[in-house]
Formats: sequence, structure tokens, C-alpha cells
Amino acid sequence: MLTLARATEVAQVLTEALPYIQRFSGRTIVVKYGGNAMTDEALKASFARDIVLMQTVGMRPIVVHGGGPQIGELLERLNIESKFIDGMRVTTEETMDVVEMVLGGLVNKEIVSLLNQAGGRAMGLTGKDGQFIRASQLKIERKTPELEAPEIIDIGHVGQVEAIDTRILTMLTENDVIPVVAPIGVGPNGESYNINADLVAGKLAEVLKAEKLMLLTNTAGVLNKEGQVVTGLVAEEVQALIGDGTISGGMLPKVGCALSAVNAGVNSAHIVDGRVPHSVLLEIFTDQGVGTQILRKRTG
Repeated sequence: MLTLARATEVAQVLTEALPYIQRFSGRTIVVKYGGNAMTDEALKASFARDIVLMQTVGMRPIVVHGGGPQIGELLERLNIESKFIDGMRVTTEETMDVVEMVLGGLVNKEIVSLLNQAGGRAMGLTGKDGQFIRASQLKIERKTPELEAPEIIDIGHVGQVEAIDTRILTMLTENDVIPVVAPIGVGPNGESYNINADLVAGKLAEVLKAEKLMLLTNTAGVLNKEGQVVTGLVAEEVQALIGDGTISGGMLPKVGCALSAVNAGVNSAHIVDGRVPHSVLLEIFTDQGVGTQILRKRTG
């Protein structure tokens, strides 16, 4: 039975959410889904409800997902060795077959099913569908004192985004369908490329001029030198934190992706703690949030 105290608490939450619902209705929000939120059953269910609620109140969510651990698990079962260079999986043709099977099949369809079970209408696709994500091969440059010119390292079917055709995504969102995108691009000769999901989410947010880019991660957000979460940053402050080494390691690519998005016109980018239940809703609909928001410049 709902007590008066509990009912009052619910009413307060809804009242706090109202201005955000009004502000973001009709706006596109790109969410990169990954980390613990993709593997913990309770977090998976809360994420699906968050996305469906966003759509129900008039927003246009687009989900981009990763799947590195699932790819690694299947490669191991198939006795295919996983090799990494600078944190990126070396992707042979054989490995790419597994990547497509996992990202475009198993993981993508599970997310679509979760969203549909939560009352939404979701559709899964990869960048090869309609060739909407055009890609080219990503090669790593490595500089060493022994070499006059940088060494170019070929890591196979690992790609970078060249162009995005937004028509498919726009058609889906305008018809109240939630697109669920696997980060696989297509090359000029029809070849497949595995692309970092953060980068795909960021580029989608940029070309769609999204209201928000949200990157779910397994950390509380951007931390300062004292280990405390910095809740709000502008581009200039982010650059300073990178320059003095406060932002480093695995957080650098995510922050770089967020920074690129806001500099390209996305209103705000958020690095969100996906280990917190309903983290997406808490970041969008509450004053406090559960991560780090990055803006191009201060407003007001």
C-alpha cells in the first residue's frame, strides 16, 4: 500500500522531472550502452525502462552498444586468440565474423528484446544496414626513437567513421521506434569494420545535432586529483585537466569523444555511472545527476 509519505516523495520526484521533460521533449538523445549496465540483470532491466520512459515522455533516444567482453568470450570458446594493440582488438577476417555475430546478432537482439519487453518499440541495426555508417580502416601510428618516420601498424578490420547517413535513424525515431545500433561500419568495397562504440555514439550525436550524448561507464565520472567526481565542466576546463594529467588512461578516449561532440554542436555530453540503477533517468531528470556533464561553455 502506498503511504502518504511515499506518495509525497513520488510527487516531488515527478515535479522535479517536469521541467526537464518539457525541455527535452522532441529532442534526440544518443546513449552509449556498455559496462556493468550490459551484464548485470537488474541494471539491464532498469536501463531498458529508462529508455522506454524517455521515449514515452516525448524524447527520441538512440542506443549505441558495445560488446567487447561478449566478443572475447565467444572467441575463447572458438579457440581464436585475442590480441590487442594500444587497447584495440586486432581484428582479422575470422575475428570480424565473430564480431558481427556477437554485436549485430546476440547482443543487439538482446537489447532490442529488453526494450520491447519494457513496453517500447525497438529495432536493431548495424551500420551496414542501408550503408548508413561509412567507414575506413583505422591504422595506428607508433613513434619510436629508433625510427625516423612513425611505424604504421595494421590492426585489421578496425574502422573509423567516415560518414553517416541519418535518414534511417530519423525515419525510425519519427515513428516512435528506438534504434539500437551495433557499431559496425561498411567500407568502400562492402567490407565490415569494427568501430569503437563511444566513437560511433559521438559521431551520431554530432551529425544528428543531438540534445545530449550519454556515455555509460563503470566509473562515477570524471575525477579530480582528490578522487572526487567533477559534476560539471566546460571544454576549456576539460583541456586543462587533460593537460595537467588529471584526466588520463582509459578515461581519455571517453572525454575526448564527449569534448568533440559538444564542440561540434551537441548541447551537452555526460559521462554516467552505469553501475547505478536508473542512472540515465537520474542524469537527465534530476538536478543532481549521477555523473559528469560537459558543456562547450558556461550558460547563464
